[in-house]
Amino acid sequence: MKSVIILAVLGASLGGPARADLDEMYKAKNCFACHRIDRNHLGPSFTSVASKYAGDGGADAKLAKKIREGSVGVWGPSPMPAQTQVTETESLTLARWILELK
Repeated sequence: MKSVIILAVLGASLGGPARADLDEMYKAKNCFACHRIDRNHLGPSFTSVASKYAGDGGADAKLAKKIREGSVGVWGPSPMPAQTQVTETESLTLARWILELK
């Protein structure tokens, strides 16, 4: 329920893509193969990511780069593979959405 409320508020408050567009984007880009909004799965929850980067003014660009290029060591030894199907614009949109989930 918390996730639904967060997403409803987020969809209403974000500039740019509408809520339905974000729904389609994170499904189409396979984010949920490894991540969930409020619980760890194969990777960290999006709320954990948002908390970790809270107060970091450049976090959106950092996360967008990690989405596109991949990462390892930030959340343990499991790597996040590069998501080459995600454009720079899409990765920035997804990163900003994740950061709003505090």
